[in-house]
Amino acid sequence: MDMENICFELICHVGEARSSFIEAIQEAKKGHFARAQTLIESGKESYSQGHAVHARLVEAEMNGLQERLPLILIHAEDQMMSAENFKILSEEFVALYQRLLVH
Repeated sequence: MDMENICFELICHVGEARSSFIEAIQEAKKGHFARAQTLIESGKESYSQGHAVHARLVEAEMNGLQERLPLILIHAEDQMMSAENFKILSEEFVALYQRLLVH
């Protein structure tokens, strides 16, 4: 198993997700709610792809294919959690901006 490449794949997907979530907040701040929602959905898709990569890593470990815990995996998982937190925040910020700017 090429752990390094798999971890970079995970980092790429969740980094893309995080960027989409941050951009969604910025668009909502401008009052562009449809664009913000599109970015959130795009971010969720990227996050889902990253989650699938992570599931492959967990499965590989369960099957005994991976025994050591490389630093790059720890970084990848950290990025994954950061993206998940931004997903939650972006949904909350978009709803808040919608409430403030529309009402």
